[in-house]
Amino acid sequence: MPTVKALVVADEESKYIWDHFDRSVFAGVDVIISCGDLKASYLSFLTTMVAAPLLYVPGNHDSKYLLHPPEGCDDLTEKMHVIKGVRFVGFGGCQSMSPKPFHYTEGEVVKQVAGRMPEIARHGGFDVLVTHAPAAGLGDGTDAFHRGFIAYRLLLDQFRPAFHFHGHQHTTYGGAKTRIKYDNTVIINAYGYQIVDITVPERKPGRTSYIKMRYEWRVRNGRK
Repeated sequence: MPTVKALVVADEESKYIWDHFDRSVFAGVDVIISCGDLKASYLSFLTTMVAAPLLYVPGNHDSKYLLHPPEGCDDLTEKMHVIKGVRFVGFGGCQSMSPKPFHYTEGEVVKQVAGRMPEIARHGGFDVLVTHAPAAGLGDGTDAFHRGFIAYRLLLDQFRPAFHFHGHQHTTYGGAKTRIKYDNTVIINAYGYQIVDITVPERKPGRTSYIKMRYEWRVRNGRK
């Protein structure tokens, strides 16, 4: 089974990592995953010090990325990545009617997901979903700004990935959960930092029918 050791971060720069970096703690890390709302300089520091590729999605406070993206890091909202056989796809931002960068309505995220379907089909699906906001009802908040996206939940239902990493809903908030099991998917709130062993089932390499995938997506959205 493909296995990847990941350092997963979100929302708050760790003072332990910034000020007291211990390389031995992160030995064997294959990839760093950022779920958003972190300084670009922090992400560049991580990929340099840990010596592993860093994949990120922007959070709702990451408008500075538009002019100064994290150096040496890859944006998962632009392209899927495969690390040691594990397929990663990502979506950024949070749910909001504000016109600010990385603030989206549910309808806008549905369109984002639909736009990535050809790429997902070429990879035959994905193993890890990386987002800033949670999926609706799966670790999100009760207020409008921290409400999760239904589109992400539909993605989990359709593709049943091994993991979903997200941020946005700080674990310092009352009632926020760090880990949830949903069907075949382990959902992890990456607030701060965690080290996660990602193991995914063996699969046959190849593409998936885009037409079938898109049809299933439309059905789940009630758009036959």
